[in-house]
Amino acid sequence: MTYAPLAAGPDRAVAAALAGHAAGISVNTSGSTGVPREVLIPTEAVHAAVSLSSRRLGGEAGWLLAIPPERIGGALVLARAALAGAPVTRMPAGPFTAAAFASAVARMPAGPRHVSLVPTQVRRLLADPAGRDALATFDAVLVGGAALPEHDAPGNLVRTYGMSETTGGCVYDGTALDGVGVRLGDDGRVMLAGPTLAAGYGDGDDAAFEVVDGERWFVTSDLGELHDGRLRVLGRADHVINTGGVKVHPQRVELALEHAGAAAAAVVGVPDPEWGERVVAVVEGAPDDAALAAAVAALPAYARPRRIVRAEALPRTAGGKIDRPAARALASEEER
Repeated sequence: MTYAPLAAGPDRAVAAALAGHAAGISVNTSGSTGVPREVLIPTEAVHAAVSLSSRRLGGEAGWLLAIPPERIGGALVLARAALAGAPVTRMPAGPFTAAAFASAVARMPAGPRHVSLVPTQVRRLLADPAGRDALATFDAVLVGGAALPEHDAPGNLVRTYGMSETTGGCVYDGTALDGVGVRLGDDGRVMLAGPTLAAGYGDGDDAAFEVVDGERWFVTSDLGELHDGRLRVLGRADHVINTGGVKVHPQRVELALEHAGAAAAAVVGVPDPEWGERVVAVVEGAPDDAALAAAVAALPAYARPRRIVRAEALPRTAGGKIDRPAARALASEEER
């Protein structure tokens, strides 16, 4: 039995998997660090992801579909609604705006309601009075895909961590869902196990999945820390900047810049003959110079960007994530 590809029609693919007409669904990764890959997700993993999430959230609810269903987060909204017999309201086609979000929320039926969003969408909603009011009507707002600043965050926000290989978010607010295992590899990389793991990749190269003490784990590309069982993600291992022998995790610097008013930030390392790499920040929007300077001054000296490049919009992948190589090229070009 084959896997139903989301790219060919998410509604049809999810329905086929849940009805047993397909082995599961397949989803293409975002390709933020290379060529997109096809991830094979068994139907059992979809069921597990939905049930464990529902248990953590205190039960099912009506859902607003506000992210592309071709991605795992959007496909899970369809699966949650189908398995629970819950209503799903869809955002209209076109660019995401606070006005369109508020209009879609007004169409939702009464009762408990949940939504999955990416950080960029949350930022836009919080910056708009109507969007903020609409966001406040949800019992749970699942946010994954990138880091989100702690400041000004509504109480219904649930920060999720996961990826296509784990059938979406499997760690909520730093705590793994029931039955999901979290550990750190010898190199500090986050490793995840449990019933939501994908079967592997369509190309057959499953080196990222390892068996440790008889249990199958997915080795992510993220570095993390564990404190009393709670996971703190530091950022991708291949995003770490080595400047003068000191390692800088871009995520911490980016959050500081976004807290200072940047709509989004990408902190990258550009070649430096003396230090190996030099920390440079590319910021989107027009934040106040003084606020940016204060945010940078609060960081350790080695982590402070040597230069801040302003961009009308950060380069992004087709999946909406920051295109790091393009941002690095932009930072290098601005320094010439």
